[in-house]
Amino acid sequence: MRIPTLHDVARAAGVSYSTADRVLNDRGKVAEKSAQRVRDAMESLGYRRDIRAANLARQRAYRFRFYLPQGDHGFYTVLREALEAQVVPRRSDRILIERHDVPALDDEALAARLEATAPGDCDCIALVGIQSPRLEAAIARLVAAGIPVLTLVSDAAESARALYVGIDNVAAGRTAGRLIRLAHRGAQGVVLPILGRRDLRDHGDRLAGVTGVLAEPGAACTVLPPIEVLDQPERMSESLARALREAPAITAIYSIGAGNRALIGLLRGLPAPRPVVVLHELTAHSRAALEQGLVDAVIDQKPAEEIARALDAMTAIADGMAPQPARVVPMIYLHDNLPALTEADAAAGGPDLATGSGGRVPSEERIA
Repeated sequence: MRIPTLHDVARAAGVSYSTADRVLNDRGKVAEKSAQRVRDAMESLGYRRDIRAANLARQRAYRFRFYLPQGDHGFYTVLREALEAQVVPRRSDRILIERHDVPALDDEALAARLEATAPGDCDCIALVGIQSPRLEAAIARLVAAGIPVLTLVSDAAESARALYVGIDNVAAGRTAGRLIRLAHRGAQGVVLPILGRRDLRDHGDRLAGVTGVLAEPGAACTVLPPIEVLDQPERMSESLARALREAPAITAIYSIGAGNRALIGLLRGLPAPRPVVVLHELTAHSRAALEQGLVDAVIDQKPAEEIARALDAMTAIADGMAPQPARVVPMIYLHDNLPALTEADAAAGGPDLATGSGGRVPSEERIA
């Protein structure tokens, strides 16, 4: 079926094209009776305005700003690269992307950057949420000033932000718990969860999910108090080594956050049989660990899809439209279903699991 045009609307309403255009763009100088006929024709024909064409005609550009965690962190490196990959394709839709790097897990630093943002600086902001009164106040101030805010990966300021883009983290934690239960097959087990930060929404939700499944009848698994490593490899190495010394009967490890290079290095030195290991995000290091049999499953939240959905939602919001739901379904990777390496991955070189070196070096440049 042919898509109706504004010419069709004008013809059905019995008015000129210029009159229909003035009604569509709310430019006035149209009698109410004629304007109503145009609106009725739009409704009956199912006319939908081509906002991109209208923006192109007006030479309008979208200015979107992302605040992403910085540093040599596997997942956030992939997230930044996913954003960089959208820069050139989105320019054809007059979307200009600006990236600001902020310290990872630092709500004060992120809040300070938002507080320095003035009305008119950009059309929409996306950021990785952290539960913090100051950050929530900063987001609310931006929204009140006319700058909508989206949260990525981890949610925050639910009463103020426009949309959360990411996976259901409770379901992700339950998925990890189900994988651990399957690996134990009803046998007794001791499970160690590893957190980045307790007050991170995504980490707390994943912890709630895994403990919920492992508390169900028939699970037969004891869940140890989680250790908090702030997504830092050094802290991961020290805390995990101590936990393994104090509880040598650990049969499963669930790494909820990051810092997994140190985890993988410790796993390499453990005697067989090693604990069952489930962690998050398919990075160069987690992929190599899966291939070498050092970890058992990786739950990946598909950062490229998250970035693409965030940009689509930001465009819709900037156009005054309701964004589509942006809940991403994660992927479970095992040794047997890893995607083929791209040329860029191969050119970057594989990580050295013994030293934690190698792989891609993250770019800290802004995108304009």
